[in-house]
Amino acid sequence: MKHSLILGLILGLIASVSARAQQLDFGDHSSATITTKAWGALNEKNYDNAIGYAKKCIEMYEKQAVEMQKGLSAPVAGEKEAVSKLWALNDVGTCLFIMGQALEKQDKGKDALAAYRQLVEKVPFAQCWDTKGWFWKPADAAKGRIKALEFDTLK
Repeated sequence: MKHSLILGLILGLIASVSARAQQLDFGDHSSATITTKAWGALNEKNYDNAIGYAKKCIEMYEKQAVEMQKGLSAPVAGEKEAVSKLWALNDVGTCLFIMGQALEKQDKGKDALAAYRQLVEKVPFAQCWDTKGWFWKPADAAKGRIKALEFDTLK
C-alpha cells in the first residue's frame, strides 16, 4: 500500500511537470513564432506563459537584437519589409514589453520596471507590427509605463 502511494505521488509529479513543459510549445523556435505565442498568452491572461515565452525569445535572440540595434542611429522608417529585416531587434523588444505587461498584471512592479528599462536601454529602436496596419515602438510605450510605475512607488 505504501509503495503504491509513493508511486502515485511520483507519477502525479511527473504528470504535472510534463504538463507544464507541454504548455510552452516553442514551435519552430523562431523569434516570430515565440513572440506570437507570448502575445497570445498575454491576451489570454496566462501571464506565466507570456513571461515564459518572452524569456525564451530574449534568451535566444537578445545578442542578435543588440547587434542590430548597434547598427542604427534611429528607428527604421518606411516600408514593412525594411523594418521586418530587423526581426531579432523587433521581436526581443516586443517580448520585453510583453514581459513587462505580464509582470504588471501579476503585481510585480519592480520586475516590470526592470523589463521596461531593459527595453528602453538595450533595444529602443525595436518596432512591433499592429494588425491594424502600422508599426509602433514598444520603447515609447515602455517609457510611459516606467513613469507610471515610478510614480506609484512614490505613493
